[in-house]
Amino acid sequence: MPRSIALLLGILCLVGCRGAPVQEMSDARQAIEAARVAGAAERSPQDLQAAQQEIASAQRHLEAQEYARARDAALEAKRRAAMALSNSEHGPESEDNP
Repeated sequence: MPRSIALLLGILCLVGCRGAPVQEMSDARQAIEAARVAGAAERSPQDLQAAQQEIASAQRHLEAQEYARARDAALEAKRRAAMALSNSEHGPESEDNP
């Protein structure tokens, strides 16, 4: 039984990994928009710019049908957008301001 479950999970992973990262792209775009609305352009411009560059990279990979690379770039865009949002709401973290 455990072997069957492992095989099924492996197949599901392969099927899920093969397609375009539609959800990841959407999540990243929403995160970037949330950061922008929160004022990241003024309060955390480097992180917002990095997120925008990553989503642009993800889009290029998507258009080239390089789905794994597109997914990775979209996830990084979302991560950077989350950093920008956090910095916009709480200020950037520094050694002086833990």
